[in-house]
Amino acid sequence: MKDKKRKILCVDDEPVNLQLLDAFLRPQGYEILMAESGAQAIELIRIHMVDIVLLDVMMPDMDGFEVCQYIKQDEKLRHIPVIIMTALTDKKERIRGIEAGAEEFLSKPLNFAEVLARVRMLIQMKALNDRLSFAYNDMVTLTAHGEGLMHRFDPVNFNFQASIDDIMKQTLKKGDARPENIIVGVFNDKDNTWQWTMHRYGAADAVFETEPLAGRYETLLTFPKRGSSATSVLNEQDMEGSELAAFLAEMHKSIAPIDNVVSYVSGALCIFAINYGYAVSSFDASVLNNFVVQSLFLKNLSAQVQETEDAFEYMVYSLARAAESSDEDTGNHILRVGSYSATIAEYLGMDTRFIQTIRCQATLHDVGKIHIPEVILKKPRQLTMSEWQEMKQHSAYGAKIIGSHYRLSMAASIALTHHEKWDGSGYPNGLKAEQIPIEGRIVSLADIYDALINPRVYKPAFSAEATYNILTKGDGRVMPHHFDPQVLDAFINTASRFTEIYEELKNK
Repeated sequence: MKDKKRKILCVDDEPVNLQLLDAFLRPQGYEILMAESGAQAIELIRIHMVDIVLLDVMMPDMDGFEVCQYIKQDEKLRHIPVIIMTALTDKKERIRGIEAGAEEFLSKPLNFAEVLARVRMLIQMKALNDRLSFAYNDMVTLTAHGEGLMHRFDPVNFNFQASIDDIMKQTLKKGDARPENIIVGVFNDKDNTWQWTMHRYGAADAVFETEPLAGRYETLLTFPKRGSSATSVLNEQDMEGSELAAFLAEMHKSIAPIDNVVSYVSGALCIFAINYGYAVSSFDASVLNNFVVQSLFLKNLSAQVQETEDAFEYMVYSLARAAESSDEDTGNHILRVGSYSATIAEYLGMDTRFIQTIRCQATLHDVGKIHIPEVILKKPRQLTMSEWQEMKQHSAYGAKIIGSHYRLSMAASIALTHHEKWDGSGYPNGLKAEQIPIEGRIVSLADIYDALINPRVYKPAFSAEATYNILTKGDGRVMPHHFDPQVLDAFINTASRFTEIYEELKNK
């Protein structure tokens, strides 16, 4: 790969000495910064990523020992090697340099061959120290990333693409220790296509950028056996003749030059981290692989949990359908009540979990009707007092059927309380206002709305407008004060959506 130029800061209050150092070191491929005082040296070292400091001792404002001590006491600067250049030969002065933290001493007049040898040795040492520092930071980042994933992990709503984007940010955000660009390919199971994107930090590393890439780059790759993956590390000298040669040749059109690449390739996900600031190794592949494996593990776990969740919802709907089969012909009443309830919950600002749960479990609101005789459920005329008393028992029956399992706690609450009224005139327990759980208050309105707008054996269907007026103005049997004012307000503001839901589900 093409190594970046190493920066040497030369500090001396004699301009002629700085010119000599520059004339000797610059042709060796180094970038030279020059300072004529300790204060100027500190200012430059704060601005530039310096690799080594050549430091004169005898200077007027801050001497070399003080500058060295300043560097070595700063957490961000202390890893920079310092060579003290001095004409002093006193042992005490050398001890002062050692105490200040200098790595090397060179005696004036300078032997430039020795200067070059010391510089090369210390820059190599710094590069090794940097890699150790990067490795430590990688371990810390991996641990933090894993902990963050587990803390945020919601198996039902896991977003794999968001997780991959997070990996990109973690991998790109540390400047010289990280690649300049990352190419990502994600296989879409729904339409059997690949989506390719390029990720980078722009605007002085402040903005994370994602750019879609057009083209079928997967045709240029050799994939491992199904269900497995492969990682590889390529520096510039390794690229020609590699399995990635065709892919990298195509990428070269967008990224020039490509000095090195660390890759992860599978049949579902491809990641190519390009142009690290140093020669890459298997360690870099391990770091990338660990990031990816964490997200793939959570993706697979999420899929398994979602399968279980789907089976759970199917069981809930099956039980609700069983209860509905004995009732009057209500079509998709249970599904509509679930959708109405979710609409109200969303307007009220409930969290995603609550909205999903009420959409599903509101369908069990009338499950207790399984225990009500069919002759009562399908009676086309007004019920007698004894029949009405029996009908009202379906709330308690429903809660008993559902039971006390925590996963169905909302369903049990809805079954028991969806006929309670805000003014306390409902049943079975005559609860009032906030004594009624919020899910019961929501389903109460949703259930009555559908009972009004849908035809029943004992009544024709009301229009959407008539239904709206009954709920908001009352008709004697149904009155606005029967409902939680906030729930009623939510209905008023989402009434058009209620109409859409009814039209979508009335004949399905």
